[in-house]
Amino acid sequence: MDILKICILVSSLSFFTYSAYYFISPKMKNEFKRFGLEKFGLFVIITQFIGALGLIIGLAFQELLIISSLGLAIQMFAGVLVRIKMKDNIWVSLPAFFYMLLNTYIFLKSIN
Repeated sequence: MDILKICILVSSLSFFTYSAYYFISPKMKNEFKRFGLEKFGLFVIITQFIGALGLIIGLAFQELLIISSLGLAIQMFAGVLVRIKMKDNIWVSLPAFFYMLLNTYIFLKSIN
């Protein structure tokens, strides 16, 4: 298995898990409240689930891989900006930054 496929699987499985965690743990919903984004929480989670699904299906359909990875990279960029605005420390902000870079990598590799 090549590095791109591993990155796709890591990202998609992480976003599937994150999406499920939103419905299981009140901590996730509280984070959206803390950010002042409570009204957008469900929308964000649904789009991340769709993005994760798009990454998996994108293994067979490159156009979907491009769109999904770009969408997730943009969402994670927004996540980094929110973390900066909230003055969260680097350790709390690191996952959003990592997934922004990971999905940017997937996007750049998929457009070549």
